[in-house]
Amino acid sequence: MRPNSAARRMRYLQLGVPAAVLGTLAGTIAAAPASADASSTQIERLHLSGLRIVPATASPTSYVVQPGDTVSAIAQQHGLRTTDVLAWNGLTWRSVIHPGQTLTLTGAAAPASPAPSAAVGQSHLVVAGDTVYGIAQKYGTTVDAVLAANGLTRASVIYPGQSLAVTGASAPAAAPAVIAAPAPTGGQAYTVVAGDTLSAIAQNHGTSTANLYAWNGLGPGSIIYPGQSITVSAPPAAAASGTEQLSASLDAEQTANAALIVRIGRQLGVSDRGVAIALATAMVESGMRNLSYGDRDSLGLFQQRPSTGWGAAEQIMDADRSTRVFYGGQSDPNGQNSRGLLDIPGWDGMAFTDAAQAVQISAYPLRYGQWESQAYQWLAHLG
Repeated sequence: MRPNSAARRMRYLQLGVPAAVLGTLAGTIAAAPASADASSTQIERLHLSGLRIVPATASPTSYVVQPGDTVSAIAQQHGLRTTDVLAWNGLTWRSVIHPGQTLTLTGAAAPASPAPSAAVGQSHLVVAGDTVYGIAQKYGTTVDAVLAANGLTRASVIYPGQSLAVTGASAPAAAPAVIAAPAPTGGQAYTVVAGDTLSAIAQNHGTSTANLYAWNGLGPGSIIYPGQSITVSAPPAAAASGTEQLSASLDAEQTANAALIVRIGRQLGVSDRGVAIALATAMVESGMRNLSYGDRDSLGLFQQRPSTGWGAAEQIMDADRSTRVFYGGQSDPNGQNSRGLLDIPGWDGMAFTDAAQAVQISAYPLRYGQWESQAYQWLAHLG
């Protein structure tokens, strides 16, 4: 045999053997004999033998905050929604958590007002993606009726697994709101549509988000929903008399800002009345929060504007400095670029709301007077 013929035959053999084996395997797989089940089981056991079976454990009901933690990261780590964790712990989007703080990770203990025993109606089990508005539409009722039947407010958050009464239940007493503002009457109303935000509504109606908060008993953490009626202008009754008084309970952030206003006022030798005017002004303008946004370029506690000479944006966001600029006077860090309360001739003889308006030049000057009584109460508490 010639060497070339032998080499060619060897190549045919090398190619032919794998083909035969593959054909045999293909036939075996296609035929799938009964013995394959046993083999498959053995193979599966081999594959699974390296796996560790972990027994199911219940999700933790609480979590101790560690350095670097955020609410959103904690929620994601435990398969929860950030909004649920906030609601279960009485937090808002602006709240700050700290190491060592214990957060609740379950809504099982969340208060749900039971329906009266005599009431006959339906209930709805909340699922992911539900809204109060959608639930009300599904059962042919109204958002207000669902809120009332379950002791909820406009700022309440619902969560999957929660049972809501939707028909036939009488309204229990509503849970107390943080902002205890009377129901607005007589002002221009606007019905919220899908996609609306309070800042956009305020801009479209030529007002500020702080005014919307005051007129509707809302706060920065409030949630609005389609179909909700929002007052977008000052009620005529309040504008006519200027005596309607509003009140609010301050949270930790607001209390710290109010204390700052009082402390700086004391340092500057401002009278109690002047300090009260500053407190009322901050409440009207920003809800007593050092906001990084506002109407046009308004910023900070007093919603001062860089474009009108109150300082650069970073200066206005310095709550200590912006408070001193509001008071003004000889120690005004803004110099002659703006006019503070102490720079207004005869300010201490003006009506409360007029003195604040002389500094702020607001489109709604009577808003400040509505916080006069509450401002003096804060002052008495904070010293």
